[in-house]
Amino acid sequence: MAVWTLVIEQALPIPITVADGGAIPKGTLLKLSDGMIAAASAGDADAIIGVAAEEKIASDGKTTLGVYTRGIFKCTAGGNCTVGVGLMSYSDTGDANDVIDATAAAVGYKCLGTALDTATDGETLFVELMPGSNPGAYA
Repeated sequence: MAVWTLVIEQALPIPITVADGGAIPKGTLLKLSDGMIAAASAGDADAIIGVAAEEKIASDGKTTLGVYTRGIFKCTAGGNCTVGVGLMSYSDTGDANDVIDATAAAVGYKCLGTALDTATDGETLFVELMPGSNPGAYA
């Protein structure tokens, strides 16, 4: 699984509720669900809360996880990513941590941030993670 790697910390991780039974590797893109609960992203255009700042071991009794909601990260493209364009989660390539250019439907937290590089499927790029900040630019 490709992971998100922190390059520049723009804000400290915040505590977010997670399920005790799930394992979440450090650097995993996290989706938001009702009740401000985070889980590993597993779909296209998930509502993204951030990136796991630490590892969560399954059934360890821990129900809070440090989550980056801002920062410059290195991640992997699942398709076309264009510099200056908003991004969304993408799992059709088999890795839910991948990103692609956002569509006009990627509003709110479905837009996870902005591409700081141009990349194609399998290439790495720099991303400014800022869930909910749709730059209004679509490829």
